[in-house]
Amino acid sequence: MARRIESHWIPGPAGRLEALLEEPEDREALMAAMVCHPHPLHGGTMHNKVVYRMARGLRRAGAVVLRFNFRGAGASQGEHAHLTGEIEDARAALSWLRARYPALPFALAGFSFGARAITRLGCDIEGARWLMAVGFPTHFGSTEYFEACAVPKIIIQSTHDQYAPRDEMEALYERLPSPKELIWIEAADHFFAGALDELEASVVARASVP
Repeated sequence: MARRIESHWIPGPAGRLEALLEEPEDREALMAAMVCHPHPLHGGTMHNKVVYRMARGLRRAGAVVLRFNFRGAGASQGEHAHLTGEIEDARAALSWLRARYPALPFALAGFSFGARAITRLGCDIEGARWLMAVGFPTHFGSTEYFEACAVPKIIIQSTHDQYAPRDEMEALYERLPSPKELIWIEAADHFFAGALDELEASVVARASVP
């Protein structure tokens, strides 16, 4: 699938952030979506295969999509800041995206560490159409903020996620306020091995719902 893609540098709180902006190739954009990547200290970047598939699915659903590297990842400046700083990176990137597309509704998506970042940010601000948390790690700190979050939540999980055992995720999901949806994808691990096509199809289907 051909892409309309641009490279950008976004001013961030710890230096400039390396970013890619992709627009739908077959229609006018219906919304603006930002996608955040997995843990940078474990090799996570905006080029991660799950993040790439999420971005492509969102474009297929009609979104203009911004991916960026957190501080210290790829060519982004700064040093890893244990999620607190990365949430501020995401806030800066989202502000840039919304300024570029002020007429479009916005949504936030993230994978793993990125799912933590976008839920923390999205639950702290107003106006997000939805939050799409893919591979949300239940083992990564408190979830109290998420359990008090009224923003619509779309959670997509692997059935064999080593960072979010199914029983823990189902228990967390029960504590989350509506509106919410939990989608299980039969996959070998946290990275949706063997099921990336199904993951992308789920992203398209959920992001396409008004």
